Amino acid sequence: MAATLAPDDVVRTHAEAAANAREPLIVLDALAEFLAASGLDAPDNLSASPIGEGHSNVTFALSTGVVLRRPPRGPLPPSAHDVLREARLLRALRRTSVPVPDVLAACEDPTVIGAPFYIMERMTGEVITDSIPAGLDTTEQRARIADQLIGALVELHRVDWTALGLEGFGKPSGYLERQLRRFSGLWEHNRTREIPQVEEVGRWLAANLPASPPATIVHGDFRLGNTMFDAEPPARLVAIFDWEMATIGDPLADVGYMLMHWTQPGDALGKFNAHNVTLLPGFPTRAELTAAYEKRSGRSIGALDWYVALALWKAIVFMEGNYKRALAGSTDDPYLRSFGEGVLEIADRALAVTRDGF
Repeated sequence: MAATLAPDDVVRTHAEAAANAREPLIVLDALAEFLAASGLDAPDNLSASPIGEGHSNVTFALSTGVVLRRPPRGPLPPSAHDVLREARLLRALRRTSVPVPDVLAACEDPTVIGAPFYIMERMTGEVITDSIPAGLDTTEQRARIADQLIGALVELHRVDWTALGLEGFGKPSGYLERQLRRFSGLWEHNRTREIPQVEEVGRWLAANLPASPPATIVHGDFRLGNTMFDAEPPARLVAIFDWEMATIGDPLADVGYMLMHWTQPGDALGKFNAHNVTLLPGFPTRAELTAAYEKRSGRSIGALDWYVALALWKAIVFMEGNYKRALAGSTDDPYLRSFGEGVLEIADRALAVTRDGF
C-alpha cells in the first residue's frame, strides 16, 4: 500500500514551492542537480512517487530506478527522523551479511529539497503485510518465511558493531533506562489528550526494569512488514528496511517488538493488528518464534512481558505523534487520522500485558 500523494508534495521548482501553503517533500529540479553531482542518473523529466506503507519517514521511488528517503513534514520531536544517521548505519551494514539496500548518496543540505535525505538502490521483491506472494503461500514456505525472519534478526544481533566503526552510534549501557526517559519525553511532546493507561504502563515499566544482555545493534522497528522477500520459492529474505530507530542497545527489545506484531490463532484481533497473515498454517506461534530466537542466538528472554509492553508503549507514543501531525495538517495520510482511535486500542493492550502477561 503506497502513501497518498498530495498536489504540493512533489514540485518542480523552489519557486513553485514558495507559492504553496506547505513546504514540499521533493523539489525535482534541485534534486536532479544533486543526483547529477553525485554521479547518478538525473534526467530533465525526473519524477517521484511514494512507495511503501510507512507513516513516519517518507520514501519515494524515483523514475531513474532508485529510492529517496527523507523525514516527514514537521512538527517533529527533537532528534527524531534522522535519515542521515540511518544512512550511516546502512553503509556500515553493507560490509556484513545483514541484507540491506546500498546507499548511493546522502545530502546533508536541507535547502535542496527541504530536508536532509539519502538515495538508495531499489530492491526487488515483496513486502509481506496483509497477503503473501502466490509462490510463497504454502504451509512449508510460510514456515520458511518465519525462519528467515528469525535468522536475519539473529544475524543482525551477531554483528560486531565496534568493528564497523559504529562507536558513538549509541551507548552500549543503560539502553532501557534511556528508552523510558526518551519516550516519556516524547509522550509529553506528542500527546494531544490525557490517556491514563499510558502513564500507568510507563510507571510499570520503570518499576520492573530487567537486566540487559550485552549490547548489539538494535533495529528498533523489526517486524515482518519492514522486510522484503523474493517472490519465488524458496522463501528468502532479501532486505530489511526502516532503520530510523536503530541504535546500540538491548537486542531483546527487537524480539519484543517483533512479537507485538505477531498474531496467532486465538488472538482477539483489533483494528491495528498489522500482520494477520501470521494466523495462517505454517507460521509458528509467538512461543515457538521466541524459542527459535533463544536457540539460535543463545540469549534467554526471561522478561518477555516487559519487552512486549515496552514495544506497545513506544508504538503508542509514535502513533500519537503521527496523529498530532495529521491534526496539524502536515500530512495527508488518512490512515494517520485513525491513529487517534488506534492509540487507545494499543494503550489498552499494553495495560493488559502489564496485568495479565502476554
